[in-house]
Amino acid sequence: MAAVAVALLVVGSATPHRARALTSVTRFDTNDPRLIAKGEYLAKAGDCAGCHTAPPGGPSGKETLHPAAPFAGGLPMGSPFGTIWSSNITPDPDAGIGRYSYDDFERAVREGVAPGNRRLYPAMPYPSFAKINDDDLHALYAYFMHGVAPVRQPAPRTHLPFPFNQRWAMMFWRAAFAPDDVFVPHATRSAQWNRGAYLVQSLGHCGACHTPRGPAYEERGYDEHARLYLTGGTNDHWFAPNLTGDPGAGLGRFSEQEIASFLKQGHGGGLVTFGSMVQVVEDSTQYLSDDDLRAIAHYLKSLPPAAPNGHFDGQSQAAVRTVRALDTGNAELPGAGLYQGLCARCHKADGMGEPLKYPRLAGNPAVLAAHVDSLVRLLVEGGEAPHTQSGPEAKKMPSFAGKLTDTEMARVLTFVRNAWGNDAAPVTSREVAQVRHSLGK
Repeated sequence: MAAVAVALLVVGSATPHRARALTSVTRFDTNDPRLIAKGEYLAKAGDCAGCHTAPPGGPSGKETLHPAAPFAGGLPMGSPFGTIWSSNITPDPDAGIGRYSYDDFERAVREGVAPGNRRLYPAMPYPSFAKINDDDLHALYAYFMHGVAPVRQPAPRTHLPFPFNQRWAMMFWRAAFAPDDVFVPHATRSAQWNRGAYLVQSLGHCGACHTPRGPAYEERGYDEHARLYLTGGTNDHWFAPNLTGDPGAGLGRFSEQEIASFLKQGHGGGLVTFGSMVQVVEDSTQYLSDDDLRAIAHYLKSLPPAAPNGHFDGQSQAAVRTVRALDTGNAELPGAGLYQGLCARCHKADGMGEPLKYPRLAGNPAVLAAHVDSLVRLLVEGGEAPHTQSGPEAKKMPSFAGKLTDTEMARVLTFVRNAWGNDAAPVTSREVAQVRHSLGK
């Protein structure tokens, strides 16, 4: 569920505008406090702050921009084509979107086209936002125009190399890859299922991270009818896990309540949020109502297994032997000694971690995933659990970049992926080296 942002724009070519988007009169009161409050909630559901709020010290770390100025843009986001800077979406008339009419706002959010026919990169998830219904889009507009403080801070310009700097091409990209229909409830599904599907597919834009992308950076599906929808995707060297019912690397072994708790607190089913999902929980999902969280979990649990990878059998003889060997210190498998010395204190000899503190590694879908980028990055950089209003104290994982070689990282990760009943492909030192090189570490 990690979000991406509206980038700065250049002039593109005009295209026909959908008739339903042109409204000569805006028939809602943008100053209505109830509408503004609803828009604030929806902005959290859409994790708008996650991409449009710069880190402390501004884009360079030396700016005067106060870190508490939300939505002022300036967050750098890695893409396969270069760094994209998020834009200022406060109601400042010059640096932000203060001059946007509702029609301007609607077209930018749903179609990726800003005033002057300026085109947005598909890093902005307008293929998902196209599904937002009119009532919710009215509330979002009211909130951003009247519930957000204007910040007169222009965001840095995005400069991608040729040919990716030719934004006019986004007209053809959208025509080829981006759906443009508002979400329509399924008549044969329950209200809870439809609410969850709506949140996941539209505001939550979960597929922006959790669906693999094709060669044109297009998502390989936007709803449950697509074969690869929500089967996992790599973004900025984080692998967003499979959210289908796969019992190995997916959500097949986890209950709706465990999924809802994971989104609320960053902890659920022995799992702990990591990587870019930490910010999603902190800025977005922890603020959703329990009903909405349950609806999301209900919808995700309805997805059949897809793109299966890895297996877990915690009752196997191999699982028992692993625990016994680590408990007695008789660990001869490559990587087992490293695990025992560096990892077992928190993640335990049985790989079950400690509830509400340290994640389980036995049967952890991220451990069993087809892609190991996240596992390597966690070892290299370390991490920290999310800080939430209702969750436990956030625990940190240290960096092992200065302690372990590429080969040692590969060995301990291979051990973890094949201990306690886990069964996943080994990690190679080359895979580790590639991620470390990309991270500059």
